[in-house]
Amino acid sequence: MKILVTGASGLVGRQLVPELRKRGHSVNILVRRKPKNPDEFYWNYKKRELDKGALEGVESIIHLAGVSIGRKWTYEYKQELISSRVDSANFLFDICTLADLSLKSFISASGINYYGTFTSDRILDEDSDIAKLDFLSDLCRKWESAALHFNNIASRTVILRTAPVLSARGGTLEKLNMITDLNLGSGIGKGTQWFNWIHLDDLVNMYVEAVENTEFNGIYNAVADDIPTNKEFMRKLAEARDKFFLPINVPAFLLRLVMGEMSEIILEGTRVSNKKIKSQRFDFKYPELNEAFKALNN
Repeated sequence: MKILVTGASGLVGRQLVPELRKRGHSVNILVRRKPKNPDEFYWNYKKRELDKGALEGVESIIHLAGVSIGRKWTYEYKQELISSRVDSANFLFDICTLADLSLKSFISASGINYYGTFTSDRILDEDSDIAKLDFLSDLCRKWESAALHFNNIASRTVILRTAPVLSARGGTLEKLNMITDLNLGSGIGKGTQWFNWIHLDDLVNMYVEAVENTEFNGIYNAVADDIPTNKEFMRKLAEARDKFFLPINVPAFLLRLVMGEMSEIILEGTRVSNKKIKSQRFDFKYPELNEAFKALNN
């Protein structure tokens, strides 16, 4: 199958593109710089520019584009967080429509913060409503709405609401490892908030499955089985790296002082169910946190 991928230089895209090619798929990559290879095509969704030939023969699109959530959220940066995900998807839809392109599938990232950023013992599934309207839930709602436009031109639209991704190279774990390796690992805030996560290998496999398995359709939570509290997550991380774990939690006000509004991602958290994607017979390679840490630290 010929697949068009946005956001190929990001954490997920860097591993996904080679995996797709290894499985025999042809991949076109959209880039924001001058193309260096025959499979790269320049695009600028803000100027509505796309290199000729980018869509030729394309049967599926995987939309991973979006600036990093891990920077301080100024007003201007919030607008870029939205635009890089939503406006880019809308541009893709417009050019596919103009080209009269019929797709086998459109597959988009989203986030588990769709439900809102709060702490509760509730277990949320894909049918759960937004429980707390905040910036991230609004961002994800707009993101998914843009993706669902593709129902008009694609046989299937798949959205993966993704938990923080654990990888040995970048992402959430890189920053937490820096703290832990200084023997400063500890719970954050109350420490009782839930910490959803997924191993990068499992997330990449989900995208491959979404491309190849025609039974995949609709919205799925991309999150592992084992959901610890924040304090338990940090304790297991310290143990996995053979480092000390401090019994005193980092005060919430310190995190808010440093990170501003973005700190709520760490200070709050409720559990998210993965039963729907497992009902599609998706087999997690790393369902448990200790297994994931062991693999990532080898």
